[in-house]
Amino acid sequence: MLNRYARGAFTRIFTPLALLLLRLGVHQDVVTAVGTLGVVVGALWFYPQGELWWGTLFITAFVFADLVDGTMARIAGRSSPWGAYLDSTLDRLGDAAVFGGLVLWFLGDGDRPLDGWLALGCLVAGFLVSYAKARAEACGWVCEGGIAERADRLVAVLVTTGFTGLFLPSWVLTVVLALLLLASLVTVVQRMAMVRRQAVAA
Repeated sequence: MLNRYARGAFTRIFTPLALLLLRLGVHQDVVTAVGTLGVVVGALWFYPQGELWWGTLFITAFVFADLVDGTMARIAGRSSPWGAYLDSTLDRLGDAAVFGGLVLWFLGDGDRPLDGWLALGCLVAGFLVSYAKARAEACGWVCEGGIAERADRLVAVLVTTGFTGLFLPSWVLTVVLALLLLASLVTVVQRMAMVRRQAVAA
C-alpha cells in the first residue's frame, strides 16, 4: 500500500539530493550499500542497548537511501537487473538487522520475551513474503501485492518502536508486532494463492 501511495511523493522530495549526488559522480550502488550499512549499524548498535528512539532516528535516516538510489538510476538511465538484484538483496539484510536488533533487546536486557519471539516471527515471516515473490518470478509467474508489503512492515515497526522509546506504553509495540506477524503470514498465503491460480491456468 505504501509503495503505491507514498513512493511517488518521497521520490519528488529526494530528487534534488539524487541530482546532487550524480553531479558529484557518486554511483547509485554506493548509495545502496551505504544505506544498508547505516541501517545495520543503527539497528544492531542502538536497539540491543534499549535505545529505541535514537536507534529509529538513525535507521530512518539511512532507510531513505532506498529511494535515493532508485531515483539516481532512473535519472541517469542506469537502471539494470544488477541494480535491482543488489537493492533487493541488501533490503533483506537491513530488514533482518532491524528485527534482529529488537530480538536481541527483548530477549536480553529488555526482558520482554513475548516481544522477542514476536519480532523473530516477523523476521522469518518477512523473509517468506519476499521469497514467495522471488521464487514465483523465477518460475515466470506474477506475484505482487498482499496486505503487508515490505514498506508497510518497515514503517509500522520503525514508527511504533521509535515512539515506544519516547512515550508509548510497551504493550502497543507488542500489539503491532503481533499484527505484523499475522499480516505477513496472510500476505504469504495471498501470494501463494495468486501463484497457484496461475499454475492451474497454465
